[in-house]
Parts: sequence; C-alpha cells; structure tokens
Amino acid sequence: MIDRTGLILEIFGERARTAEGRLQVELAHLDYQAGRLVRSWTHLERQRGGFGFLGGPGETQIEADRRLIRDRMARLRRELDQVSRTRGLHRERRQRAPWPVIALVGYTNAGKSTLFNRLTGADVMAENLLFATLDPTLRQISLPGIDKAILSDTVGFVSELPTQLVAAFKATLEEVVSADLLIHVRDVAHPDSEAQRSDVEKVLHDLGVADATPRFEAWNKIDLLDDEHRAQLLESAATREDVMPVSAVTGEGVQALIETVAARLTEGHRRYTIALDPADGASAAWLHQNGEVCDHWMDGERSLYEVRMAPRDYERFLLRAG
Repeated sequence: MIDRTGLILEIFGERARTAEGRLQVELAHLDYQAGRLVRSWTHLERQRGGFGFLGGPGETQIEADRRLIRDRMARLRRELDQVSRTRGLHRERRQRAPWPVIALVGYTNAGKSTLFNRLTGADVMAENLLFATLDPTLRQISLPGIDKAILSDTVGFVSELPTQLVAAFKATLEEVVSADLLIHVRDVAHPDSEAQRSDVEKVLHDLGVADATPRFEAWNKIDLLDDEHRAQLLESAATREDVMPVSAVTGEGVQALIETVAARLTEGHRRYTIALDPADGASAAWLHQNGEVCDHWMDGERSLYEVRMAPRDYERFLLRAG
C-alpha cells in the first residue's frame, strides 16, 4: 500500500524531464525508502522474534540494504552539490549584471507554467496535471523600463510538502530564495484557494524566504469563474495593491500584470540627467539597456539623456564612464 508521500514521489518520478530533476527525485525516493526499510524489517522482527545476542532475522540484510542506500544517496548529493554550485555561479553572474529575477511560485496546478509561457513566449510543459513542472526554467523577458529581467518557473507546492522533497529540490528552490520579486500564482477558481495560499506561504517560510522580499499575487483562472464570483473577485482586487486578476489562458489582465511587475521592480529608481559625447554610442546603448530613457536632446555639442534607473545602476555607469 502506498502512502501520500510515496504517491507524490511517484508523480514526481513521472514528471522529471532533465538529468537534474531525475537526480532530485531519486534522492527523495531513497530517503523515503530508507525510512520504510527500517519499519518493514522491524515489523518482520516482531513477527518472527529474535534471540538477544543472535540478533534479529533481518539484521544482516537490513545493514546491507541501508549501506547501499547510503552510498547511492551520497553520490547523488555530490552530483546535486555540483548542480547547486553551477547554478550559484550563474546566479552570481546575473546579480553582477545585474538583472532582476522574478520567480513564479504557487500551489501545484495553479497555472504557473501557462502564465510563464504567456509572459515569455516559451513552450514550457503546461498541462492540467499535478507537478507538471519539476525542472527549473529560466527565460529572459523585457518589461517597461527594464530591458532585461529573468523569469523563473518553479516546482508547484503542496500542503505538508514531504521533507525529502524540500531537501532534494533545494538547488531548484534556491531560485525562489534569491529572487528580487515573487509572483504567487493562485488558482482562484479552486474551492480551496485560500487554504492553498496558506500552504504556499508556509513552504516559503520554511525555505527561509524573507518577508521583506517584494511579492504579490496573480489571481489566475478568472476565466473559469461564473459572473457573480468574477464580479466579487474583481471588486475585491480593486481595493488592493498586492493582487492582479489574470487569465493565463485568455491573456486577460496579463498586460496589467506586466506593468505592475515593472512598477514594483523600479520603485526605488530615480531620474538622472547624463551628458554624453554624441559619438559615444556604446554609453548611449548602455543607458537604454540598463535604464528607462525618458528624454533625449542636444545641448550644443553635448547629447543629454534623462534616464530613470536604480541608484546602483547609476553608480555602475559612473564607474564605467570613469
């Protein structure tokens, strides 16, 4: 008989597509099996009995099985550590760029991958399945005032996520921990939407995601609501700044979501007036790529740009120019 954790692991095993995903699933499986192994041999011991110093009937076999599992888990952890280091290097390069990272999080089957595809034009697997996404997917997107940002699709959460899965998928979920902005995608057509929201927030807390990390909710699947519930939801959303009703399938509300994301990421930006030599095309291109050029005019022999950007980017420009 299979329990809840075993069922989730079986589904994960079917959904894993990349080598990393398969490594993570196998590690979680082995951790799960190790616990069941002890319980199954203990049960056998109670049935058949033992004679003190002679040991139980399964003692030798259980030690052999546990050693094999431990050895295999150690190898898998080494391989996943390498994956984590590689992902960390990529993350450091992005932070040096620096490009803001936006992570989509949410309960399984909330529509994260469908929204991801809508925002990026990608073709990530997006089906009406539990845990359709296991492997992290990153894509570059452009936003108003932000030439380049990184959007991350992540594994779907569930209530009481098995500890084996949290540990095994740590490398994947690190994208969430280091994100500049979290978009919590919710299936507002689901009868347990509020309970799912609480479960996701609990997992985020367990992962160590700081409460200070900017986040807001995308209330997805509004196309599935009847007129009455839809009107109530839209009225509720209109009174809040931290939610955005959308339909990832029809595209309704997605442009407003994009503008909201851009506004959140550029909240701390300031306006700077920068003078360039008209022949300095490289610096002009840099300003367009790393800020929002609001105005451009000539003043004698100088080319002036009014640019809205983050203070850190302005400092980077000064270092580059100096």
